Amino acid sequence: MDRTTRRTGAALRRASDAAAPPRERERAALHDRAARVLETNWTGTSTVPSRTLYPHQWSWDSAFIAIGSRHVSPLRAQLELETLFAAQWGDGRVPHIVFNPSVPLDAYFPSPDFWRSSTSGRAAGAPRTVQTSGIVQPPVHALAAWLVHRADPGLSRSRSFLARIHPKLAAWHRYLLHRRDLGGGGLASVIHPWEQGMDNSPCWDAPLSRIAPAPARAFRRADLEHGTPDDRPTDLDYGRYVRLATDYRDGRYGDGQGEFAVEDPSFNALLIASEHALARIACELGATGTARHDRAERLTAALVERLWDPATGMFFCRDLRASDSHHTSRAPGHDASRTTTGQMPPPALIPEYGVSGLIPLILPTLPRHVTAGLLRTARGPRFGLGTAVRLVPSYDLTGPAFDPHRYWRGPAWFNTNWLIERGLRLNGEQAEAERLRTALLGTALDTAFAEYVDPYTGRGCGARGFAWSAALALDLLQEPRERHEGGTWG
Repeated sequence: MDRTTRRTGAALRRASDAAAPPRERERAALHDRAARVLETNWTGTSTVPSRTLYPHQWSWDSAFIAIGSRHVSPLRAQLELETLFAAQWGDGRVPHIVFNPSVPLDAYFPSPDFWRSSTSGRAAGAPRTVQTSGIVQPPVHALAAWLVHRADPGLSRSRSFLARIHPKLAAWHRYLLHRRDLGGGGLASVIHPWEQGMDNSPCWDAPLSRIAPAPARAFRRADLEHGTPDDRPTDLDYGRYVRLATDYRDGRYGDGQGEFAVEDPSFNALLIASEHALARIACELGATGTARHDRAERLTAALVERLWDPATGMFFCRDLRASDSHHTSRAPGHDASRTTTGQMPPPALIPEYGVSGLIPLILPTLPRHVTAGLLRTARGPRFGLGTAVRLVPSYDLTGPAFDPHRYWRGPAWFNTNWLIERGLRLNGEQAEAERLRTALLGTALDTAFAEYVDPYTGRGCGARGFAWSAALALDLLQEPRERHEGGTWG
């Protein structure tokens, strides 16, 4: 049992005393329930997002899980990241799934026999001893590693945690900054909607519309066995996901050849935040972090230059494969992206208001006028922060594609709201951040740590006992000063 586990246990025993005030008892109960979710989902080396729907290790899930589990066991949080990076490919990519060989192949699709990582990924340096997917997910990992280190620096140093994981993190960032700069403007691109993490967002509808779907007989959707079909992606969209993944695999996981390539604001904002974290890690290891901070500032400038639209006060995705004639094409009657003056985002930007466009609030050197515009958009009718909703939705409340229950097309998620809460605090919006924090904690308890929720009512959807929902609740239970001490990335 490490130091933080002992300290937390003592605090829980004090808080559960009958004389403790109700608020403290409720917080202790929430802490205990969240910790039990992580314990239930722990496999011995990593944490599954859900024992039913997601029985393997997922990349950005593990980063968020480590951020939360550091408050219960910094050792387990370190192991979480170490297990993930043990499956890193030779070219530096961190796969979005690391498969557990004891799980039956039909428990999840696409399964290891679909990805064929050890054969199709051989040229890219896929590991031979573990099966993985071939695509990636958002790079939250350096940020997670820094926060995990700060939870128990003595343990971290005694295990050489940062010294061992730093070169792996550096290789991961090199891969994204060089192999994935498909637009030539300095930003990383995603080549599949699954890579960005917000799989079914309406932001992908336009670029996906050009993809011929794989035939239904080519795959079996295991996800429909664990969720309501009306809440999941449609068969048409799923067929397009499968087609993109199949083509990528058959191309030996070579980057830059596919029909889908998008620069996404949240993916790049998380990369920038992790660059700042890598600078802090370098300083901890006795080097200088100046080059990393400088790179983060250059990436922030590129993010604003390429994805910010001042007329709408929003960051949008950029479709790198759109022809000039398709840059601003829309479905008939679909004009939700227009401002009150009728303006549209610049050409090549995808005019859909997804929560991804708010995530750059976490960046410490974002220009003040950009931050002000984002805050206006977040508080406006499209996202309803502090007014219309309990939690910030994943998509425009006023958009014709909005659905409060369908996967990433409107429901609120704990990880995106956690990021927005941090962004609010970074920008001095303490009262609003505290309201959002309180709403997140209440929703976590009310829904038994649901995968996602109705943004208006907070009703839980998807899996229960979802690992990152529990982990981020554990983080939010800490006082803001304790959560941010030594852990800001500016």
